[in-house]
Amino acid sequence: MNELTYRLPQQRVLTTALPGQKSAALAARRDAAVPGAVTPALPGYITDADGGVLVDADDNSFIDLASGIAVTSVGASNPAVVEAVSEAASHFTHTCFMISPYESYVAVAEKLVEIAPGDHDKRAVLFNSGAEAVENAVKIARTYTGRPAVAVMDRAYHGRTNLTMAMTAKNVPYKSGFGPFASEVYRAPMSYPLRDGLTGPEAAARTITMLEQEVGAENLACVVIEPIQGEGGFVVPAEGYLPALAEWCRANGVIFVADEIQAGLCRTGDWFSVDHEGVVPDLVTVAKGVAGGMPLSAVVGRAEIMEAPGPGSLGGTYGGNPVACAAALASIGQMEELALDGRAHQIETVARGVLEPLVAETSGRVAEVRGRGAMLAVELRDADGHPDAASTKAITAECLAAGVLVLSCGLDGNVIRLLPPLVISGNLLQEGLDVLAEAIRHNL
Repeated sequence: MNELTYRLPQQRVLTTALPGQKSAALAARRDAAVPGAVTPALPGYITDADGGVLVDADDNSFIDLASGIAVTSVGASNPAVVEAVSEAASHFTHTCFMISPYESYVAVAEKLVEIAPGDHDKRAVLFNSGAEAVENAVKIARTYTGRPAVAVMDRAYHGRTNLTMAMTAKNVPYKSGFGPFASEVYRAPMSYPLRDGLTGPEAAARTITMLEQEVGAENLACVVIEPIQGEGGFVVPAEGYLPALAEWCRANGVIFVADEIQAGLCRTGDWFSVDHEGVVPDLVTVAKGVAGGMPLSAVVGRAEIMEAPGPGSLGGTYGGNPVACAAALASIGQMEELALDGRAHQIETVARGVLEPLVAETSGRVAEVRGRGAMLAVELRDADGHPDAASTKAITAECLAAGVLVLSCGLDGNVIRLLPPLVISGNLLQEGLDVLAEAIRHNL
């Protein structure tokens, strides 16, 4: 991996027990002011971050293999993003684009239209969060088709608002006690090669059969799918699944919505994860990595579909905030300048070299190493072949105690997910992966 220039030393350093004294004091303040429903994973309170490191209030430096859940792809303090944010904020921090417009909103929309899949005429509208983007994609699809039903996949995650909770599969912690949820949301089986053993076309036929028999294409506004699932377990559908499903949607007038909120923007080694098989969605939702850590999301799609809602029917007070737009232009510019799509492939090569030997070494307790680019996962099983949530929890805790931040996911809680910044140094990546591999060996 080609090396980059960093502001902070790219090294793992633990100067105190975790949490340190200052972070412990901040945690006490959090307990007195913030509800327990908001529970951080890292014991240290961050005061600085750069490249692949997070530095806490006690000067502990952690290796970051999470990127704020795939957000800080270009780094948490990328100089180009910082400069763009500072310059934008020095002029104005807000006007509301729907009231007093500005160029940066238009420029972000133009850039997203340029890089989104397909060479057809497109439009883009900006929001704040991934959930907002998904909700608005559904609104657009319903308006265009005049149909009410929405299909999502099992194990899907689409957000925490009322509609997106209905679209999300996992109950705890996302849905329990928060109902009733929005209606006309239907869940279909998705391809999961490790567990179902089906080819892509076979799995697509199963999905389509359910949609035709239990929903009816004539009632279906859209199919919303993560091309690589996130919270559901970083599940990569078998080759041929997405093209077959997209083709069925086109043939039946159903809007095919690719939720690229976690997998998009160079994360998997392409601008969008659907690019891997040349799938061209009708609508694409974007968030997370698009603005270098600033809150921004978007729906990008076919012009005739995007133009269906009437004037004033899409938007929001903060959607496409000018400071966030400046950050997005700088962030996407860094992806291009630093060729972060290629760097994602390099990260995958290094990670697979460390992790794939564990499949044989653990006699299948490491059931699979999967993913693409810098969106990778390790699925764990116990000695009887069942999902091993206990070991997964122990491994993530051991990594954290050693100064390496990794996350878990999956409905069974048995998947370790890796989302390193695309600008992480090769040495730091290798060190973090070695810590993870040793934790896996120790706990399996």
